[in-house]
Amino acid sequence: MTTGPTAAVLGTGRMGSAMAERLAAQGVEVVVYNRSRERCDVLAQRIGCSVAATPAEAASRADVVISMVADDDAVRDLYDGPDGVPAGIRSSAVAVDMSTTLPDTIQAIAPAVRTTGAGILDAPVSGSVSSTLAGELTIMVGGSEVDLERARPVLGCLAKRIFHMGELGTGAAMKLAVNTVIYGLNGAVSEALVLAEHNAIERATAYEVLANSAVGAPFVQYKRAAFVDPEATPVAFSLALAEKDLRLIDQLATESGTPMPQAAVNLEAIRAAEASIGPDADFAGLARYLRQESQT
Repeated sequence: MTTGPTAAVLGTGRMGSAMAERLAAQGVEVVVYNRSRERCDVLAQRIGCSVAATPAEAASRADVVISMVADDDAVRDLYDGPDGVPAGIRSSAVAVDMSTTLPDTIQAIAPAVRTTGAGILDAPVSGSVSSTLAGELTIMVGGSEVDLERARPVLGCLAKRIFHMGELGTGAAMKLAVNTVIYGLNGAVSEALVLAEHNAIERATAYEVLANSAVGAPFVQYKRAAFVDPEATPVAFSLALAEKDLRLIDQLATESGTPMPQAAVNLEAIRAAEASIGPDADFAGLARYLRQESQT
């Protein structure tokens, strides 16, 4: 009897939980791990997956081991020590880091994974929780074509498009390039919306025009509620995470000798908003910060 692929999802924040839910709904056998076990238990009860006590245990039970965590240090923690992914991963499996990190991070953890005979990819994503649940992510992959094909039965459940960017680390670099545009859009939409409001145009109407104009990118469409009705809209991506991403963009730009003046301005703006309205606010809260600044 032929069985389908199995997947471990390490990290059950907003995106990791959505990935686990989507995979389970597509018939993939899922095991989850999170540093805080309580979050895993709630998710497992809701979607019918199992829970592992360590990254190594989760990896030992999966064909594809997905990590989706907040930052570079969290990725390294999953792969370090006697309970890390390399201690449990099967030689036939593929480790896939889908977090937003520097290229150096995947390159640093790769040797320990490859020593086991397993494959490894960096495969960060562009999209939201809703696009994850719909299987409409864009996935940018760095690593070998062979490893990508081994992981494709699982990644294909999550993706509208999968792009093979090149060698290990190029997926991470491409994700930071994409996010450079995202934060540029976030700043521009925030400023445009507040400008319209200050000139007697109702917020929802102004946003409707933006969404149906030449600037109506997917980001503008799926962030509508966060901009138009921020008080009633759950946080999808915090200012703290946006600040982290922009720091990574700045670091990669410095290392590669790439001048990025707009990204520097975006980082300064996000830091100002974070200091004013708090790091846990949605990063579309930049518009709220600008409203407050205009009143002072």
